[in-house]
Amino acid sequence: MSRIGKKPINLPQNIYIQIQKNNIHVEGPKGKLSYTIPEIIRIDYDKKQEKLYLYKTQNNKEAQKLYGLSRTIVYNMITGVSKGFEKKLQIQGVGYRSQLEGKNLILNVGYSHPVIIKPPDHIIIEVENNTNITIKGIRKDKVGEIAAQIRRVRPPEPYKGKGIRYLNETINLKVGKAGK
Repeated sequence: MSRIGKKPINLPQNIYIQIQKNNIHVEGPKGKLSYTIPEIIRIDYDKKQEKLYLYKTQNNKEAQKLYGLSRTIVYNMITGVSKGFEKKLQIQGVGYRSQLEGKNLILNVGYSHPVIIKPPDHIIIEVENNTNITIKGIRKDKVGEIAAQIRRVRPPEPYKGKGIRYLNETINLKVGKAGK
């Protein structure tokens, strides 16, 4: 039994929701999102309590899988249009730096050429001090995907810890060779 699916979703005051059959449209100060809920899941909106409830229409494994997933996706949509999501990355290494050129992120991280990353339209990238990168957006999955794409350019290496890492990520450093 999904414990996540059972939880009601509280709606902030500045959010507008429209439900048509299996489609839900969410609009807030940060933007608009929509999602098609699987047919084995039903969504109800309680206007008095300002809450959304999800229910299973069937009692099988497929409905059970989609129950918690659908609730989490709708919750992330509501959070995204009201507050937004952000991931922070940090570059460590001598000579490693980043900069913005228009909307594109340019990374100089030890390769013979700069690496250019072009974000999608709904993603905002900010650079502070040439070493701190912030990715912001209303879709949690896209923000995480762009952050992972940037980190993949130069992941932290295990001996000195140089590379691109998430903020507050701990890297377990290996001991190097023992000298004579």
